Amino acid sequence: MANRTPHPVGVRVSLKHRGCNGMSYTLNYVNEDSEAEKFNRDEKVTDKGVTVYVDSRALLNIAGTQMDFVDTDLASEFVFQNPNAKGTCGCGESFST
Repeated sequence: MANRTPHPVGVRVSLKHRGCNGMSYTLNYVNEDSEAEKFNRDEKVTDKGVTVYVDSRALLNIAGTQMDFVDTDLASEFVFQNPNAKGTCGCGESFST
């Protein structure tokens, strides 16, 4: 994140209505503090030097979710463990609550 231009100040997690089970996670960079002000209603979490903005509209569906970055021989990706998910699709791209 530190090598990108413009310099990101965090990552924003939100949900889109798509996929075979209803909702999927989206991640976008938040660039500069001025852009971060657009998300003043979002929940802001800072841990281990990383700032994550959680879309206020998605908060009830992803409250308690653990987000981790996994790097294996086959993939490098974020993995979400959501205790609110009642169902997921076979490929793991979408979920329902």
